[in-house]
Amino acid sequence: MSKIGKINISIPEKVKVALAGNILNIEGPSGKSSIDIDLDTFILDIKEGKEISIKPKKIDSNTKRLWGMKRSLINNAVVGSNKGYEKILELVGVGYRAAIKGSQLNLQLGYSHDVDFEIPQGIKIIVEKQTTIKISGNDKQQVGAVASKIKTFRKIEPYKGKGVREKGQYVLKKEGKKK
Repeated sequence: MSKIGKINISIPEKVKVALAGNILNIEGPSGKSSIDIDLDTFILDIKEGKEISIKPKKIDSNTKRLWGMKRSLINNAVVGSNKGYEKILELVGVGYRAAIKGSQLNLQLGYSHDVDFEIPQGIKIIVEKQTTIKISGNDKQQVGAVASKIKTFRKIEPYKGKGVREKGQYVLKKEGKKK
């Protein structure tokens, strides 16, 4: 039995959930999302628009693995369409700064050139200060992927801790040379 899969998903008041064929459509104030559900394997039960429960038709090793994942994907879509997800990145280093130019995020990260990042559809990026970037959207996976991609432009250096990091991320600093 899946510990995560057994838990019912509560639907907030502003979110509408509808099942059309094999596709579960979720619509809320923050956006829309749709999830493909294999109804040959799972039974999806929407109780009066207040709760969603998902159960496998027969329990075997394959459906046990998929059960918790499907429940998590549905829950992430419900939370994303209600509140949305956000990650905050910090640029740490002398002269490191960010700016938005049209549909691109312009980053100055100590290289001889600027790094331009094309902002994907469904993602909203706000530069609060020159060194703070707020990434938000209704798809948890996409928000995390964009944040991860931006972090790869300048990885955290272990001696001074310079680079692009998430807010609150702990950086283990190495000790430098000794005489």
